[in-house]
Amino acid sequence: MELLKQRILEDGKCYPGGILKVDSFINHQMDPDLMCRIGEEFARLYEGSGINKIVTIEASGIAPAIMTGAVMHLPVVFVKKKQPKTMENMLTSVIHSFTKDRDYTVCISADFLSSRDHILFIDDFLAYGNAALGIIDLAAQAGATIEGFGFIIEKAFQDGGNRLRSMGYRVESLARVASLDNCQISLL
Repeated sequence: MELLKQRILEDGKCYPGGILKVDSFINHQMDPDLMCRIGEEFARLYEGSGINKIVTIEASGIAPAIMTGAVMHLPVVFVKKKQPKTMENMLTSVIHSFTKDRDYTVCISADFLSSRDHILFIDDFLAYGNAALGIIDLAAQAGATIEGFGFIIEKAFQDGGNRLRSMGYRVESLARVASLDNCQISLL
């Protein structure tokens, strides 16, 4: 996606420690035209894959997941970062956030993720793959099948994509960052 790559290079901000901020067009202020195109691209990439549900973790994955679900006419399920008091049949996993450097116990109701589901996980970033590993754990607990992972931006230098691919998962990233050395954004 050339438009996405252009926006990353023009509007992305790099911080020490391998952090890339795209707040002005993805995370805090969403560019609706770009997000529509992101949803269309994920739908195109996964067309005919047998997916019957889109899954994401709140909060940054919500917009691209909703757009993808809308294009594919599929339900979107949100894995929660906080355990609601009203959630029944809860499945949980612990995920380490690279950006926030903390662990989250994420949860989903088994009522919304089951052995009948063939899921596409959508998220904003892929760094070390920690969120994806948590989704793999939740899917295994539910007996669901992961058909693929879709990430807006993959930080290829942090190896999460290689990790998932070596586990046999299909991973589609719309933009891949080769390096953030010296706070210079270099794309593949």
